[in-house]
Amino acid sequence: MVLQTPLCAQAELVVSEDDTAVALGSGDVPVLATPRLVSLCEQAAAEALRPQLLEGQTSVGFRVEITHLVPVRVGGRVTAAAAFERADGKRVVFNVSVTDRCGLVAAGKVVRVVVDTGTFMEKAR
Repeated sequence: MVLQTPLCAQAELVVSEDDTAVALGSGDVPVLATPRLVSLCEQAAAEALRPQLLEGQTSVGFRVEITHLVPVRVGGRVTAAAAFERADGKRVVFNVSVTDRCGLVAAGKVVRVVVDTGTFMEKAR
């Protein structure tokens, strides 16, 4: 797979009650839930890779390593940024960060795998 760089994208979110740890069952405080933060990072990485995909291809999540550093209240705006680090065959590694108006909220890596959509769905259980 030959990728045209730079590969980068962002995804934004204004934290709502539906995005909280309480709502997602990952905690009992009304702040941005880690699972929702991970989803936002995946969204940014998928968007960065999307223009590189051929017809019939998609990318799927493979590995996520995130350190969630700071809580964000309902109403806070966060931006996830994904930047290409390297490709290893069909695996594509992105450095990701999430920031708000005060600075860094989370950082880590997202690995996505480029797959043939039809073949992938045939293998789904």
